[in-house]
Amino acid sequence: MSENMKNKPILTSLVAAALAFTGNAFAGEDHEDKMAGPNGGRVITSVEPHLEFFVTDDRKVRITAVDDDGKAVELGEQSVRLTGGSRSNPTRMSFSKAGGSLVSDKAFPEGNHLPVVLLIKADPEAATVIEKFNLNLDDCPGCAYLEYACTCDHEH
Repeated sequence: MSENMKNKPILTSLVAAALAFTGNAFAGEDHEDKMAGPNGGRVITSVEPHLEFFVTDDRKVRITAVDDDGKAVELGEQSVRLTGGSRSNPTRMSFSKAGGSLVSDKAFPEGNHLPVVLLIKADPEAATVIEKFNLNLDDCPGCAYLEYACTCDHEH
């Protein structure tokens, strides 16, 4: 049995547990030092290079590598998997390179408030970084971005 097959049940359990606990845990996120990416998406700073998480008009996800100033840079060997949406029937997305970004194979289901768990690998041998947050697709009343990418400090 390959190493990936041995780890799949553990990884699946980890993602399910992370989705179960996203709930309102991020409702009061601190927006200090937040920046929007070049497409107007949320910048994930826990990985290098940073990654912009952007939901397109057709509800697919575009992941773009960005530098510390939020400018797009060339993708390396990053790989991303996403689980989100309904906890009882989650949407699982994989990504492929397209036009300098990674684009999801599926779109998010209907709704503006969806839990998200991202599994990010900088390269095939790197440890998996887990990012989890509530995807809020409502307009922000204080800035030009959607709530999930908001950079202002209004009350959430």
